[in-house]
This record gives sequence, structure tokens and C-alpha cells, in this order.
Amino acid sequence: MRLVAIAFAAALLCAPPARAEVASASPSSFVIHAETDLAAAPDKAWRDLTRIDRWWNSAHTYSGDASRFRLDARAGGCWCERWGGGQSVEHARVVLVMEHEGVRTLRAIGAFGPLQEMGVTGVITFTVAPHANGAKLTMTYRVTGDPSLNLDAISAPVDNVLMEQFGRLTRYSTSGTPD
Repeated sequence: MRLVAIAFAAALLCAPPARAEVASASPSSFVIHAETDLAAAPDKAWRDLTRIDRWWNSAHTYSGDASRFRLDARAGGCWCERWGGGQSVEHARVVLVMEHEGVRTLRAIGAFGPLQEMGVTGVITFTVAPHANGAKLTMTYRVTGDPSLNLDAISAPVDNVLMEQFGRLTRYSTSGTPD
């Protein structure tokens, strides 16, 4: 057991930090980009990405329980949350799942959280690529909408929430736990 704890701590300490930024922002749009190298095989990183219920933070759900999330990784698939009394929310709709020369891409269209009622369009793209020590994981979220929404003013809070989730995915993929 002690050996497992030491290996877990070493994996966390050796994992390179995620690089993230609000790449651009204007009143009508913003782009958030993040990337990190994972000490996990690309197949595992891909599988972990699609198991969103295991790494997304419950505090950023409508139901209060991330185990109610499902990500159907196929074109037309739903990134949805369903809970009691027939309640549900579609966070995004998968529009692309593809592999080309070992690089896997998942793209979904959806406005997360409060962006949904603003009527904006959000496109989130994840890629998992082979890397010398495992996999390179990238995430890009592009949001566009009416300039009167002043999207540049909310880009930082959206970045904070997405980067928290990206960090949880990174930890889950390298250590088996998002915390």
C-alpha cells in the first residue's frame, strides 16, 4: 500500500503542468486553449476523456452529481446529464469523432452552463495524440455570439471552470482519481 502511495505521489509530481490561456477575447467571441502531456497511453487518455462522469466536478452540474453525465462519443451523440423526475440537460452535441495518423479528435457543439441561455455557439475540441512519454491532450473552446453580450468579460470565469475540469481529467488519466 505504501508503494502505491509513493507511486501516486511521484506521478503527480512528475506530470508536466497544463498550459492554458484565454487565447483571444472580444465582445462577440473568445477562445480558450489548454494542453498538457500525460504519462498515460493515448488509448487510455482517450477512454478517460469519454468517461466524463468520472472526472467532471459535481459542483459544475445542474443535478449536483457528475455521475449523471454521459458522453456518447459518436457523431450525433449527446454530452448529457439526466436525473430524477425526467429532468435532463444537453450540454453539447458530438459532431466529430475521428482518428487520423494516431491522433484522435472529439468535437462537440454546446454552450456550457450560463452560456446556454445566452444563445451563444460554443465548439469544444479535444485531441489526444501520441507523445514520447504517453499522450498529448489538447482542448480548445471557441464561443461566439452577439457583441452586446460582452463575451470578453466572461471569458476568464469560463476559463477558470474549464481549466478546473481539464486539470481533473489530467489527474484522472495519470493517477486514476481526479482529486
